[in-house]
Amino acid sequence: MAYPAAYKYTKSHEWLEVSGTTGSVGITDYAQSSLGDIVFVELPKVGDTLTAGKIFGSVESVKAVSDLYAPASGTVTEINEALNPAPETINTDANTTWLYKFDLTNPSELTSLDTLIEAAAYETFVAEETGH
Repeated sequence: MAYPAAYKYTKSHEWLEVSGTTGSVGITDYAQSSLGDIVFVELPKVGDTLTAGKIFGSVESVKAVSDLYAPASGTVTEINEALNPAPETINTDANTTWLYKFDLTNPSELTSLDTLIEAAAYETFVAEETGH
């Protein structure tokens, strides 16, 4: 599976795309594949302040419920309302289906957080985790 090189990734399988001081967050293709058919997504609310590494919501599949962790700190500016009636959209294209957008409160986290890794390092991490 190819992971977009412009994104940053977490070892809890979220991706982060940054444009200026705005970030978009989703879950990786590996995460959606591991979860199976996604049936519900719990998202933060617009205006919520999130902290890097802390839980912001969850995703529920036919197999399990998994917590979602904020890859960076910031204030939620938008949530993907289209996921409420159609959470399975994540299964179709996890790499472009964002969960929420936010204003970064501490852009230096992008380089200082050792929890954010580049695409190649994420691919290696997934390969080690799966034994492939």
